[in-house]
Formats: sequence, structure tokens, C-alpha cells
Amino acid sequence: MFYYLSEFRHIFSGFNLFRYITFRTAMAGLTTFLFCVVFGPFIIERLKKMKVREISKREDCPDLDPFHIPKEGTPTMGGVFIVASILLSVFLWADLGNRYILLTAFTCLSLAILGWVDDYVKLTQKGRRGLTKRTKLIWEILIGCFIGSYVYFNPDTSTKIDLPFFKNVIWDVGIFYIPFAAIVVIGTSNAVNLTDGLDGLAIGCVLIVGLTLAVLSYITGHLAFSEYLFIPFISGAGELAVFCSAIMGASLGFLWFNCHPATIFMGDVGSLSLGGTLGVIAVLIKKELLLVIVGGIFVIEAVSVILQILSVQLRGKKIFKVSPLHHHLQLSGWKESKIIIRFWIIAIILALITLMTLKIR
Repeated sequence: MFYYLSEFRHIFSGFNLFRYITFRTAMAGLTTFLFCVVFGPFIIERLKKMKVREISKREDCPDLDPFHIPKEGTPTMGGVFIVASILLSVFLWADLGNRYILLTAFTCLSLAILGWVDDYVKLTQKGRRGLTKRTKLIWEILIGCFIGSYVYFNPDTSTKIDLPFFKNVIWDVGIFYIPFAAIVVIGTSNAVNLTDGLDGLAIGCVLIVGLTLAVLSYITGHLAFSEYLFIPFISGAGELAVFCSAIMGASLGFLWFNCHPATIFMGDVGSLSLGGTLGVIAVLIKKELLLVIVGGIFVIEAVSVILQILSVQLRGKKIFKVSPLHHHLQLSGWKESKIIIRFWIIAIILALITLMTLKIR
């Protein structure tokens, strides 16, 4: 909304500030942070009164009960105010006529609705752990295919995949980009969901990935920078830096309450929407494969679950004491705070490696 004030810069020169992506990016992050910090206590109290509380006991893994029972009753579905703050900030500071902003906002809201329904089923129907996997998968496939179809059919976008570390190695997958985009959305949304098991773990990693994608978005949408770094220039993609900054600010604001010991959890409404949104941003700025590096923590967590399932089915034996990996480390004697901080450190290192790939070609 404020972006359009730049049209009146001939009346007041100060309105010229709203033309600049860098200014609006900073303001978007600040807005979401303040929204979360100011309204967070009120929302937490409302969730307590509504008895929207975490059910921590795990019938499928009683070994984790000693770690989870102390968290019993903590308000959940905090992702509602994460998503609300992001969309509000985007409405205020982004160019609402930008197609990439609209596609990303659509993804964020759609997956938030899916996550909200999933959380609601968990809380209201005893014995159920949310929606069926099939239901969630179909919803995610539809969203991913919609984004992939837009990229495929729009003449201004490309179905080419740029390989990291190589200057001129590009793979045009054509129509297969549609299922590829769906895989990215499904993978990122569920990987963040799996990582959301310790206080501040997932949201801290989302913050780091969001920061990295903000830099990549700005560079991709800046002609001079993209030409200098030999990466595809995408007109209008720089506006996604505003969206990424909104995610960063919301992550910081939520972490204010979600840091150990957490006073609120994000629930699936937060983890599914944040994960899928990061995936769609990577698709739109053509950094799909770099997402594997910058989101390495999410990848490791997801792979640990996949390996555990395959090992049990094929060998009848477990690789880990329990999956995802962070719970295996808990049962191995690692303190929760140590796991969280070390995973954050790894996420920062992976973010630096991701940015290094822009020059290592």
C-alpha cells in the first residue's frame, strides 16, 4: 500500500523513499517484528482461554514423554499470528501489483488454511493426529502444480534449472517443471513441519533461510548484480525481498515467545505455510537447487525420517533411536538448548555456503 505513495513524490519528496525495495524490505521486517511482539501476549492469552493447547504425549513414541510432558498445555497454533503479521506487512510495504508477491501470498495463505484445519482436527477429535497424509498431500500437490503451471505457461518465466557451482550448466525440464515445483512445495512444507519439534528450532532456521532468500531475491531482480554474478535476471523478482523480510521479522517476533522454554508453539498452521512459502520463493527466483543447501537442516531432518521408515520396512531395524534427528539426539543425551543452538550454527554456515555459490562458478 505505501508503495503507491511514491506516485505522489512530486507533492512531497519524502514519498520517494517508498520506491526503493531496500527501504520497504527493512520496514516490512520491522513491521512484522513489532506486530508479533506487541500483539503476541494478547494472542497467547486468548489461545489459553480458548484451551488451544499442545497435546505433547506421544503414544507412538513413549520414550519422548519425559521431554514432552513438561510442555503439556502450552498454547499452540501460534502460526496464526505469524502468517497474519506477514500478510499484513506485505500488504503495507510490497507492490501488490507484482505477480510474484501475489503468488507467494496465495501459497502462504493456502498452506496456512491447510495447517489450521490439521491443527483443529488434532485438538478437537481425540485419538486423531490431524488430517490424513493423503488429504494434506493432495492439497500440497494442487498448490505446487498451480505454481509450476504458472511458471510453465507464462512467457516471462522459465522452466530452466540453474545448477549451483556451474556457470553455464542449465537444464530445461519443460513441462516436467510442473511436478518438479509440486515436489519443492511438498518437500519444503513437510520438512519444516518435521523440524518443528524443539523450542525455537524450526523458526530460527526459517529466519536464516528467509534472510538468505531475501539477498538472492534482491540480486536476481537487480539487472546489474545478476549480470555481474552470471545468474538469470528476473524482472520483478526483487520485490520478493520484501516478502522474505516480512518472514524474517515474523520469525524474530515469534522467537521472542518461542525460545526455550517456549510459551507458545507455531503448530502446523505455521510450519506448513512457512515451509511452502520458502519453497515457492525459491521456485520463482530460480534457486530451487540452492534451497537444498540453504535449507540443509530441513533436508537432514526429512531425510532422517525417510531413512528410518525405509530401514524399518526393508531391514526390520532402526537407524536412529527415533526420528526426526533432533529427537534422536535428545534420547542420546543432548540437552534441548544445545541441539537448537548447534542446528542454528549449521544453518548459518549453510547460508554462507549458499551465498558463496554466487561467485564459485
